[in-house]
Amino acid sequence: MEESDSEKKTEKENVGPKVEPPLGEPEGSLGWAMPNAAMKKKVLLMGKSGSGKTSMRSIIFANYIARDTRRLGATIDVEHSHVRFLGNLVLNLWDCGGQDTFMENYFTSQRDNIFRNVEVLIYVFDVESRELEKDMHYYQSCLEAILQNSPEAKIFCLVHKMDLVQEDQRDLIFKEREEDLRRLSRPLECSCFRTSIWDETLYKAWSSIVYQLIPNVQQLEMNLRNFAEIIEADEVLLFERATFLVISHYQCKEQRDAHRFEKISNIIKQFKLSCSKLAASFQSMEVRNSNFAAFIDIFTSNTYVMVVMSDPSIRLQVLLKLNLLIQGLHFGNHCFREKKKLGVQIVMTKHVHQTFY
Repeated sequence: MEESDSEKKTEKENVGPKVEPPLGEPEGSLGWAMPNAAMKKKVLLMGKSGSGKTSMRSIIFANYIARDTRRLGATIDVEHSHVRFLGNLVLNLWDCGGQDTFMENYFTSQRDNIFRNVEVLIYVFDVESRELEKDMHYYQSCLEAILQNSPEAKIFCLVHKMDLVQEDQRDLIFKEREEDLRRLSRPLECSCFRTSIWDETLYKAWSSIVYQLIPNVQQLEMNLRNFAEIIEADEVLLFERATFLVISHYQCKEQRDAHRFEKISNIIKQFKLSCSKLAASFQSMEVRNSNFAAFIDIFTSNTYVMVVMSDPSIRLQVLLKLNLLIQGLHFGNHCFREKKKLGVQIVMTKHVHQTFY
């Protein structure tokens, strides 16, 4: 089910909680990764009525939990949302109602308005739809309009509600649907994901989507790699603060779970929502067992960082040193030198300014 409104077109802005920027960092920027001027990216969210478009949008960007999406109604015509992501990146999200009347209008009278200047098209398919042929027809119509008006747009297909499929059939059904969609998408290319609002697959898909929209992403990844090597971490993850989507990572040591990123996003997002219900705010977390220690903390005004180290003897003192390092990133030309303590060596032999600015 999808969200309704009394007016056909609404304007909303989801900016998340107000966060004061660190000293020396422009408000709403990632500092060393994002430009200062706001950048708007048009994102189309399309699919048949009842496919689950608004439910997934509400979970990712509006802090809904899965069970609360049941009260959402059908989207009427096009609902516009300005979703602020990473401070200066604004996703101009067009959630398009999927009733037949609206879909036909998108391809005729509203064609140029809908499909012009699109950065990303996200098309959602209900895996149990009884009108698969009509779904594919509408999808092909979208592709034709995109090819005419926004030929450089990136295409993502989400095969949704996979939780309704028997577990032993999911791989086969998704593979068949993916092959069909890629064939129908030619000459355009599409990336396909299987999703459900009830597990971490939703975060995997949306992390991949927003990754394509982040400017200077190669510079971001290089800086994250430098950071990981400086603190001698096994792995470092960077999360967008409001959505907790993974926007970058670097690993120095092979990890067993290929789905760990989206699992972490899902778990921490749910924990953050639990904290907010108790009028508390999530800031940091420390997790350890006999094999590793992991720290999650605020990194910049718009991001969290997760650092994983394989030495389980790391204690709170190391976390405090990590906090000092993180805070040092905001004060320009600083240099931290530490001896080996508690089984971990954090050696800052470079100016942080050279690494991150």
